[in-house]
Amino acid sequence: MNEHTGWLLDFYGDTQDGLIMWLLSDSGERLRLRMNFPVTFYAAGDFNTLRQAWRFLQGKDVSLARTRRRDLFTGERDVLAVTSPNPANVSKIFYELSGIFPSLDYYDADTPLSLRFIARTGAHMLGRCRIQLDGETVTVIEALDSPWELAPASLPLRILELSPDVDPIVQTPGKLTFLYEREEYSLNLDPLRPLLIILKNILRRFDPDLILTDYGDTWLFPKLREWDASFNPNRDRSREMLVRDANSYFAYGQVIYRGTQTHLFGRWHIDRKNALLFREIGLQGVLELARVSGIGVQEAARKSPGAGITAMQMLTALRTGVLVPVVKQQAEGRKSLANLIHADKGGLIYQPIIGVHKHVAQIDFASMYPSIMVEHNISPETCPEHRRREQGKEDVEDGIIPQTLRPLVEKRLALKQRHMELNPRDCRVKALKERSAALKWLLVVCFGYLGYKNARFGKIESHETVTAISRELMLQAKETAEDMGFTVLHMYVDSLFVQKDGLQEQGDFKPLLEAIHTQTGIPIALEGVYKWLVFPPSKRDKRVPVPNRYFGVFQNGEIKARGIALRRHDTCRFVAATQLGMLKIMAQADDPVEKLLDAQIFMEGQLRRLRAGKVPLDDLLVAKKLSRELNAYKVPSPAALAAQQLQKQGVKVRAGMHIHFWYAGNGGKVSEVSMKQINIPRYCRLLELAAEEILAILQDLSA
Repeated sequence: MNEHTGWLLDFYGDTQDGLIMWLLSDSGERLRLRMNFPVTFYAAGDFNTLRQAWRFLQGKDVSLARTRRRDLFTGERDVLAVTSPNPANVSKIFYELSGIFPSLDYYDADTPLSLRFIARTGAHMLGRCRIQLDGETVTVIEALDSPWELAPASLPLRILELSPDVDPIVQTPGKLTFLYEREEYSLNLDPLRPLLIILKNILRRFDPDLILTDYGDTWLFPKLREWDASFNPNRDRSREMLVRDANSYFAYGQVIYRGTQTHLFGRWHIDRKNALLFREIGLQGVLELARVSGIGVQEAARKSPGAGITAMQMLTALRTGVLVPVVKQQAEGRKSLANLIHADKGGLIYQPIIGVHKHVAQIDFASMYPSIMVEHNISPETCPEHRRREQGKEDVEDGIIPQTLRPLVEKRLALKQRHMELNPRDCRVKALKERSAALKWLLVVCFGYLGYKNARFGKIESHETVTAISRELMLQAKETAEDMGFTVLHMYVDSLFVQKDGLQEQGDFKPLLEAIHTQTGIPIALEGVYKWLVFPPSKRDKRVPVPNRYFGVFQNGEIKARGIALRRHDTCRFVAATQLGMLKIMAQADDPVEKLLDAQIFMEGQLRRLRAGKVPLDDLLVAKKLSRELNAYKVPSPAALAAQQLQKQGVKVRAGMHIHFWYAGNGGKVSEVSMKQINIPRYCRLLELAAEEILAILQDLSA
């Protein structure tokens, strides 16, 4: 009997070996281990149909049983339990069964294998554990830590980075850069044979745990398969690379494009350009997502935070014996129009007071909506309608949503507190910020998923209850501030902007924070005190403010802006940098009007650079999302025109893709534009509009 301790890197099913797990042992070995792991899913419905399903399954390699399990919405149900000895066969059996008997309700059939493993063993993704082996088969596994630890043991990962010299969609790459440990060098793509030989040698000699790429999903790995059909970067040599096709889908009111994906076995591959949040949360954030959600690192990097929060809810359900429906059965309850208007009002938003304001404190409720769900026990099965059905029971145990969110909220608050206590130059700050940002995104989407019609455990009435409570808490906070002599300049969902004569240091606002926390019971924090803050008017009507548009500078010199050009994804780098440069100039003064002339001079200098053709082409590159398929455009937008050029060059273009292009005056090709072809007047106008966003109100005040 062998024993090892180390970190769990990955799990997946295998048709021959059952469950495969990879362990990074304390001795430095990367161990491929197997485990006997039978998996069960359930079917419920008409008794006669279940009998037919039983007869159909008797010829399969499964065991069958009748049992009772709990459905979150309908309570205890008689179900047919279908158990496969090999987890790799569950999907095939389920899809075959559901195709023949679609009228049955199915549960736990599409639950990720990693979540089943975590719920059954107590170990977790990227967690430390102790295992006992009989040969290569795991017989005992013991968790040695928790996903909720603030300072988990650092994973000693070996990382190989690969990136081309240019964006393959815009230009044809000529070189590939390798970076591993302290070695970095570039190789020409022509000829190919030396590059392929060196890459294979690096994989064999360095044996990376993670291949971190730029455009690896959408360009590098597809090209490597095209150049050498025998190329296999997996550590598990018995498996081929898993390739998932690109797709476009509609979510959060917009079309989202997800490029082709290449997943590896035994090691990870993350494409930084195809990972949804990588720019914001970084590698440490991705690892944190995998750690707390239970989904694999490669999945955590590419999927939306909604997939992470859904996985966490599934894990809670598995641990508490609640069935996870494959298809949500519950619809919104009936409401009159009057009740609908009363219930569905959303978050509270006040119109800001237009102008320049000094010594303004921004106060934010910490994870307001998740905190409400936790503190008020908001969950589909604990909503007011449910409580009334429970015949007036006062004590209702924590629902599945609060159980899931409580440790998440507590961990994020603790990480933020630890971050605030560290010196900004501390080497731990970057990792803490990335991990905290990852948890923030999980908490942001959990509220939306509470009301999402297809969420496994969503219910719109619970969603409405949260917003109703939030509106009341914001009014309580406003009244508390005003009772203490503060002027409330603006309120936006979970933030208050307050001001009081004579108060300008962070410590001056501590009594207000304590009073609001005492009144609401929700944690609240001071985002910072602005040296000055500007709420500009609408472009169409100078009498009307815009709730989500402002800019200012904190007392420490940090600039914060919302709703202006530098915050928009379709602003080219040159325009964004110019607007930020103007704000930095104004940030040097206690009143932005004092630096108005200097900011104008800076902007005019940038205009002269642009007209003289002294701006790098890459800084003028614009990125816009295709809102629909190309054939659906009646009048093509600039992005659609650029996409048409790419399509003619053999690039597959889909709705939701971000198209990078230049505004050209003579229809130059998207990948061959020169400075002579650039539409300079159009870029000048974009620059002038960006400058006007922050200068117009200051010019009015100085007039």
